[in-house]
Amino acid sequence: MTASPTRPDFTRIATAIADAVARRAFPCATVEVGTQATALWTHACGHLWYEENAPLAAPETVFDLASLTKVIATTTVFMRLVETDAVGLLDPLARWLPAWRGADRQAVTIADLLEHASGLTAHLPFFRDHVGRPDFEHAICTLPLEYRPRTRSVYSDLGFMLLAFIAQDAANGVDIDRQFARVTSELDMENLRYRPPRAWLPRIAPTEVDPWRGRLLRGEVHDENGWALNGIAGHAGLFGTASAVGHFARAVLATIAGTSRLAQPETLRRFLTPSQVNGSSRALGWDTMLTTSSCGHRLSPQAIGHTGFTGTSLWIDPKRDLYIVLLTNRVHPTRSNEAILPVRPALHDAIVDALDS
Repeated sequence: MTASPTRPDFTRIATAIADAVARRAFPCATVEVGTQATALWTHACGHLWYEENAPLAAPETVFDLASLTKVIATTTVFMRLVETDAVGLLDPLARWLPAWRGADRQAVTIADLLEHASGLTAHLPFFRDHVGRPDFEHAICTLPLEYRPRTRSVYSDLGFMLLAFIAQDAANGVDIDRQFARVTSELDMENLRYRPPRAWLPRIAPTEVDPWRGRLLRGEVHDENGWALNGIAGHAGLFGTASAVGHFARAVLATIAGTSRLAQPETLRRFLTPSQVNGSSRALGWDTMLTTSSCGHRLSPQAIGHTGFTGTSLWIDPKRDLYIVLLTNRVHPTRSNEAILPVRPALHDAIVDALDS
């Protein structure tokens, strides 16, 4: 790619991604870099899996977005529920979840779940013994709390599972996937969805050879708890392309600027307000910029983002008018591969360097 006065030179970033693929940090990756107005660069590298005859990755490759579901789907749905007064951020959970009882948890609110400050532990393998909402809801609501609410922030899948249940009840039984589908239809983001259709299969990057399910996962959610919830959950389950995630990022930037219908700007500002919990880097749903973040060291303190266990990430910097999407299937063929960890911050730093130069 040739540099020009209006378009940065991303050649070195493309080389770095190719090197990461060669080192087997992940079989393939797609990247999109853009601003509120447009995508500046979209790039794909590698094969969907490691065999030589595997299809090449392309900008249209679909990935399991894992925990990007939390910010793209669940947090967006809750912004809209809050705007319509269907829920309140300070609603106590007991108002929505009858099994959430006990003096140690009576003050926990919806905002606490969104900020990962509810007292719930990070993760438990409920899928081994439970299937469906009634089982999961009872198990989580009656689980002893790990810490006193709002004294710490512990990133928790469990809290976001509960958020999906609350969203369903607040919308008179409409599941979170259908609520989010209304958003994607309004904003022309149909390449973001739960439970991808069979027609998408040829362009879906596989995730793990899962010992629990006894098969290679391709087109079904990697997260086992998400699978036990029929692929529709608040913490995982969303699939999409880099361009679709980029479209969502542009909608966030435009909403901040007051020119998008993702939510009202004041609603988004509230959701992006950093938590007051001591030591927390969280906002409502979103993570924020730290020197130890996956986005490296060059984004502004106003940057927001999230990562996904399968090897995905989204970072948005309103001050720079910039977003960076990185989608990989680093868990193929096994989740034990953590070679992506140094790749993420280095990639983001190199992208900002390319833009600044």
